[in-house]
Amino acid sequence: MPFKSAAQRRKFAQLLVEGKITPEVYEEWNRETGSAHLPERVGEKKPAKKKPAGRSRKRAGVPARRGAKPRSASTSKSRSGSTSRSRARSRK
Repeated sequence: MPFKSAAQRRKFAQLLVEGKITPEVYEEWNRETGSAHLPERVGEKKPAKKKPAGRSRKRAGVPARRGAKPRSASTSKSRSGSTSRSRARSRK
């Protein structure tokens, strides 16, 4: 795996001198990096900016719904039961 920065290369050289990694490991990383120009340090990636939530606009030519109420859970349950009964009656 190649080095990502010059600081990482120096750190590996320090670990090699201290005997914490083998010369083979250091050489492998150094060989894979080659003579590529490395940045001094690699910073964290900045998170993408969040897009602002879109505003809801009134649609032109569509009248507002008055008196519409959201369905409750109990209403939808009773409707599903009655629907299956009506289907059963229609099959006879």
